[in-house]
Amino acid sequence: MIDAGIAARLDEGLQRLQIIPDDTQREQLLGLLSLLHKWNRAYNLTAVRSLEEMVPRHLLDSAAVLPFVGGPRLLDVGAGPGFPGLVLAILAPRLQVSLLDSNGKKVRFQRQAVLELGLDNVTPIQARVEALEAQPFDQVISRAFASLEDFVALSDHLLAPAGQWLAMKGPGADDELAGLPSGVILRRRHALQVPFESAQRQLLVLERHALT
Repeated sequence: MIDAGIAARLDEGLQRLQIIPDDTQREQLLGLLSLLHKWNRAYNLTAVRSLEEMVPRHLLDSAAVLPFVGGPRLLDVGAGPGFPGLVLAILAPRLQVSLLDSNGKKVRFQRQAVLELGLDNVTPIQARVEALEAQPFDQVISRAFASLEDFVALSDHLLAPAGQWLAMKGPGADDELAGLPSGVILRRRHALQVPFESAQRQLLVLERHALT
């Protein structure tokens, strides 16, 4: 069970992000938090241990990119236990979200979360990104998967021709931009203000550049 203080922390954080979930979405987010905390004690899914810290580090950090996710088909590469994909799927039920990770225990958690939370718009996949064969996605997002160069190179075959890569990064990512392939450009950069987090966060939107 999630106590009132933790629930209030989530409510305040979402309000600061100008996100107003309905009752079902709020219960799903709290259910996800409770499930993560429970499984983490046995399976070590994340280094974040306390519920209080999980709220900003996982839920609010994931929710912060919601305004920039349009899908409708979204692939979360290196999703781990399902962030940001599970949070985005809860807050935007119109999205069709695929969660991709090679770690079996993390994908098992994803599947359990999908089952318990009743998420019919989420597909967990256990595979390496370079080996996945799938219909191309409109957007491919990653929170802590790899360098920008590797993220783009490994997932290039999974992005639709006019699609976007969404890379959630810290300030150090500027050094990685120089390593992007010549056919890929930084289209937009969004500073992310994650409530209760002091660390700087940003979202880099990358696109293929049509060479003429």
